[in-house]
Amino acid sequence: MSKCTGQINGRRISERIEELASISEPSDGVTRISFTKEFQAGQELVKKWMIESGMTVRIDNLNNMIGRYEGLNPIAPVLIIGSHLDTVIDGGRYDGVLGVISAIEIVTVLYENATRLEHPIEVIAFSDEEGVRFHTTFLGSKAVAGTFSEAMLELKDDAGISLAGVLQELGLQPHHYQTAAKRPKDVLGYLELHIEQGPTLEAEGLPCGIVSGIAGASRYSFKITGFAGHAGTVPVPLRQDALLGASELILEIERLTKQNAPIVATVGKLKVMPGACNVIPGEVVGTLDIRDTDTHRKNDVISSIFNAADEICERRNLTFHAELMLESAPTPCDDSIKAAIESAILANGIKPISLVSGAGHDAMEMANITKIGIIFVRCKKGISHNPEEFTSDKDMEIGAKVLLDTVIQLTVHDMN
Repeated sequence: MSKCTGQINGRRISERIEELASISEPSDGVTRISFTKEFQAGQELVKKWMIESGMTVRIDNLNNMIGRYEGLNPIAPVLIIGSHLDTVIDGGRYDGVLGVISAIEIVTVLYENATRLEHPIEVIAFSDEEGVRFHTTFLGSKAVAGTFSEAMLELKDDAGISLAGVLQELGLQPHHYQTAAKRPKDVLGYLELHIEQGPTLEAEGLPCGIVSGIAGASRYSFKITGFAGHAGTVPVPLRQDALLGASELILEIERLTKQNAPIVATVGKLKVMPGACNVIPGEVVGTLDIRDTDTHRKNDVISSIFNAADEICERRNLTFHAELMLESAPTPCDDSIKAAIESAILANGIKPISLVSGAGHDAMEMANITKIGIIFVRCKKGISHNPEEFTSDKDMEIGAKVLLDTVIQLTVHDMN
């Protein structure tokens, strides 16, 4: 491999992100939901950029787009760099997209400088990381990691259309989803560059950092049941107000998580029934999302939350029921890849800092088949999943340079 002397073009990264952001459903931010016409249009634009960067491009049966840049040894294990193109509703323009565009940028630099690495590189733009349409995340990366199941094809969106039906409409063969899976022996490793989605890098005055691992998550639905009654005739001491029980529980959740930092917990959704201004709430249905890198601590806090719920409801003459909706284990990043990222950060004159990701990423699924590493890039005020999401051109350029230097290290010093 000849030394790559090309320079990352931060302006090109920024301009491509802006162009892609223009492909959206009408909204204040960016709304590009997987399998929609907007998503497919965005894919076509990214495909064009991949081809211009010397990659061959294919679409697998879960609608992941893969751009391949051949290495000097085409049968060597492939280094995968990826992230996603889909967004939440009314989201930002950098989440996921920055990782895909930065990966294309480093391949562009290699291609423009006639540089081939020992190992092939594949840039994967995963489909449906956010899980907005079918209410479950990482569908694309599950397929690549071999953790996708046949039952997932029967998932239905709010209109009653199945995932299999949507994929068939796109001309794909969903029941051949196994063809998307990679064999562990064929993969050198997986890298993902992503905005931090948190305030730590900004607080430290640093453009990028090393992710040590991804927190595990438990997600529950819960129901508190009381008894609806007339708002004007039932004395307060005799009420079975489900919303008051839920309110007390939410405050207890806050207390327990503060007491067990850095664990985080969120009650993100409440439905109050019957939902009339002159009726005492008889039932509340809600969600609880709780995340930590320490599984034992997380489970202890969950147990404490449920014990508190039972005590609150018994005291208020209510009932409590919870059901587990999602459980994901913490995902550590590989030590050798973390060391390569740290070396690249130091080579760019930046103080290395280690961060935990509280948000999930496609890397969680890829960790089932290979070693993973994640680079975080600073974002303004830590804002994400919001139209105000912002990362500067300079920080994007530095992040992509660190990514390029990391890729070169990993392909020269074979991790296997």
